[in-house]
Amino acid sequence: MAVVQRLSKTGLDSDAATFADQIFKKLTYSRGKTPDEAVDNDWLQAVSLAVRDRIVDRWLPCDKQTKLDAKKHVYYLSIEFLIGRMLLDALTNLRMRDTARKALATFNVELDHLRRLEPDPALGNGGLGRLAACYLDSMATLGIPAYGYGIRYEQGLFRQQFADGRQIELPDDWLAFGNPWEFARPEIEYSIRFGGTVEYVGGSDTARGIWYPAERVLAVAYDTPIVGWRGKHVNTLRLWSARATNPVHLNMFNQGDHVGATAARAEAEAISRVLYPSDATPSGVELRLRQEYFFTSAALQDIVQRHVQRFGDVSTLPEHASIQLNDTHPAIAVAELMRILIDEHDLNWSDAWSITKATLSYTNHTLLPEALETWSTGVLGKLLPRHLQIIYLINWHHLKEAREAGFDDIATLANISLIQEDGDKRVRMGNLAFVGSHRVNGVSGLHTELMKQTVFRDLTALYPGRVVNKTNGITFRRWLYEANPGLTALLIERLGDGFLDDPTALRKLEDFADDANFVAAAAAVRMENKRRLVRRIRLATGYMVKPEALFDVQIKRIHEYKRQLLNILETIALFNAMRSEPDRPWVPRVKLFAGKAAPSYERAKLIIKLINDVARVVNADPVVGDRLKVIFMPNYGVSLAEEIIPASDLSEQISTAGMEASGTGNMKLALNGALTIGTMDGANIEIRSAVGEDNIFIFGMAAEQVEQRKREHFVGRQAAHASPRLEAALDAVAMGQFSPEEPTRYHALVDSILHFDPFMVAADFDSYWNTQRRIDTAWGNPATWWRASVLNTAHMGWFSSDRAIREYAEDIWNVDAHTPGTN
Repeated sequence: MAVVQRLSKTGLDSDAATFADQIFKKLTYSRGKTPDEAVDNDWLQAVSLAVRDRIVDRWLPCDKQTKLDAKKHVYYLSIEFLIGRMLLDALTNLRMRDTARKALATFNVELDHLRRLEPDPALGNGGLGRLAACYLDSMATLGIPAYGYGIRYEQGLFRQQFADGRQIELPDDWLAFGNPWEFARPEIEYSIRFGGTVEYVGGSDTARGIWYPAERVLAVAYDTPIVGWRGKHVNTLRLWSARATNPVHLNMFNQGDHVGATAARAEAEAISRVLYPSDATPSGVELRLRQEYFFTSAALQDIVQRHVQRFGDVSTLPEHASIQLNDTHPAIAVAELMRILIDEHDLNWSDAWSITKATLSYTNHTLLPEALETWSTGVLGKLLPRHLQIIYLINWHHLKEAREAGFDDIATLANISLIQEDGDKRVRMGNLAFVGSHRVNGVSGLHTELMKQTVFRDLTALYPGRVVNKTNGITFRRWLYEANPGLTALLIERLGDGFLDDPTALRKLEDFADDANFVAAAAAVRMENKRRLVRRIRLATGYMVKPEALFDVQIKRIHEYKRQLLNILETIALFNAMRSEPDRPWVPRVKLFAGKAAPSYERAKLIIKLINDVARVVNADPVVGDRLKVIFMPNYGVSLAEEIIPASDLSEQISTAGMEASGTGNMKLALNGALTIGTMDGANIEIRSAVGEDNIFIFGMAAEQVEQRKREHFVGRQAAHASPRLEAALDAVAMGQFSPEEPTRYHALVDSILHFDPFMVAADFDSYWNTQRRIDTAWGNPATWWRASVLNTAHMGWFSSDRAIREYAEDIWNVDAHTPGTN
């Protein structure tokens, strides 16, 4: 109390003084430091713990009230949760940023300095994990009782560095200094079983399995409170950590085998060690399956136990729980929930199946065959023998139902079967999730229609009405209010702050699209953001770029279908053109890339190397100078995105049409006023509809044209011959212009385009080039450019994750959702 009284005398308002006292106490009693002794991490931990206390003050009453009201819960199962740094986000949602800033200033500590020191947990690899985090935020904002379930990866994905332009994967030790946001729950643990044998008892509809596992691993809970906007509601992110049942074999240890005595522990705890271990080896494949079953089983055991404790009867589970499977990683939930209901709660098959389908729903995020997971029956039977038996029985009932409905064609039955019979017999996890759910949703209008027409065509015909669309959304408060405070302040000045509760209120910004004063202010904010990013680029890469240039940005996971290769080939063509016509008034550009490639995805890693090799040549060229710079920022994650997006002028969303399910980076960039160059793919189609055809740059083939080219066995050679610019760019790459020390380095990349071109790089090149030149013209007319930029921001409110979650709540989960900021 003495600290509060002392600070009050300095003129500090009471809330800031109280918060300063709370920080002081955390520093003293949690860190064991005085202000004079404290280092940066001590202050970061102390203020985070003080903020966490404020969240807990809301969290516990929310949980208690939810129990009293017997409200239905949503359980969101995702192998990724890319939550980002939490300090500023929590302060924003609690409306405490100014309070925290004032309180810390009394100790001569800057909030902005501390928040940049917070680790950025790499618990995801891109859009899938970031979407899960956005949805948790919106569920809390809308007052929907919810748990997120995932894995507490000790090392996260990986920390990306470049060595001679090549991606190097390093451990991401985000827990090195502890995690002040989480609560360890050692009393909440579940036994996760693997391997062994199964004994079957009972009759055909009452058959139960007694599973005698060869191995058990403990799943231990760690809870992180997720506070919604204005702090009205708090939900829980529960992450599971793997622990060995017997940490050390004492007999072996005492006999001198000190390493062998802990081998079982190392194997068990590898499950939660690293996100996405390489599946290039048999052991890697097994570890990936162990991870997926581990967190799914722990989540389902937790959900069912909570339900039974509260309501007594497992048969009412669908009335009180809705479980959303975020992609196929938790699809084993269909078999696991059946196992729990039948083997542990003595339900008959038909009742268990009705409960399972009514409780589960499935979000599909991809049409790419390699991303629609399948598991060898050999591997699945070895690790999960009871589940394989259940899957076979589900499939028997499923195919029987199909035949009774008139689906008796052999090819159709083979397509809808849960088992892929040709070659190595495999379980199709997408089909399993589809059959075991009452709703299956795509994540954009095009993606949902393509699901119905392609991978799930026959299943959609068998189960009409099961597939629905739920276009993705983003937590616009994080990606505008937090990431771009300058633009947010400008918007509040003109519109008021109502759009922070209702993003559709951004439409009022249309009235300012031709307002010269507003446009000048918005341009000044963008320029300041660009100057900030210029400094970050210099620190990260050593390259200096001009903020006046057009910042042309492609930031996303490195994958062939996302076509970073198309972007860099156009960059090479532009470089060649600039060198051949140095006196032409070229628009200065900064081509900025960021993203990680999966460790075992060699082609994607080769594309990273090519981009860095091109950067080395282009950035040193005296003829081109500052008119073209190529930058690859290492270690892309949420925090880096928050710096790049507000400084971006052009958003590259150039995936091969029909291959991107939705995208959310496109939404974040457009929200901040970047104009989009993109294909008619994913949510680009809905963005074009929202912002208007004149305010977006669309190029290339549509999805049906891509499919037609594939049917015609299109190869890139004819397109390259018809395009001198592309042919010259490919020749430069093939002949070693960017890799003189190893001229053949990129032959495989060039050959893949000339002889196959599955991602239509050559087919779309000229359209992409011509559209980029239209962009040059538009950039040269600032009034036109900034009018389009303002209209992009004005029309992005619909893409809020609040809207998306409200649609899930109404159409899939059958739960109530409140208006943000209300009780």
